[in-house]
Amino acid sequence: MAVTAVDAGPRQISRSVEVAAPAGELFAIAADPRRHHELDGSGTVRDNVSAPAELTVGSKFSTKMKMYGVPYRITSTVTALQPDTVVEWRHPEGHRWRWEFEALTPTSTRVTETFDFRDAGAVKLAFYRLTRAMKTNAAGIEASLTKLRERYATPAH
Repeated sequence: MAVTAVDAGPRQISRSVEVAAPAGELFAIAADPRRHHELDGSGTVRDNVSAPAELTVGSKFSTKMKMYGVPYRITSTVTALQPDTVVEWRHPEGHRWRWEFEALTPTSTRVTETFDFRDAGAVKLAFYRLTRAMKTNAAGIEASLTKLRERYATPAH
C-alpha cells in the first residue's frame, strides 16, 4: 500500500501508510529520540545528543540535524504522548511533528506523520513559503513512511 495524503486541516501536512508491524513496536521507535534516525527519510536527522530514558509530556530532547549541508542542533519538547497511539514534539521554532499509530490488526498499523505549522506567525509562514518548507517536509514525510513500510515488508526485521 502506498503512502497517501491525509487532510489534517489548514497548515498541516499529513501522510499515512499501512505498516505490517504492531502499533506498540512502531510507537517504541517514535517515542525514543535515540531511534529517530530509524524513521527519518529526509536525511536531516543525525545523532541524538540527549534524551530522557522515557519520554513524558514536557520532556526535552536534543538532536543533531543537518539541512542544506549545514549541521545544527535542536532541542524539542514533547507535547503529546499516548502509549502505542501518539507521540508529538514541538520544534524550537514552534512547529510540531506528530506520529499517530492506529492498530488495524495485531500485526498491522496505520501510521500517520504530520508537520503542523498552525502556530506559525506571518513572518515564519513567509519563511516557510520562501524555503518551500511545506513541499520539502511533505517529501520527507513520504520518504520516512516509505522507509518504515519497507523495513517491515520482509519477514526478518
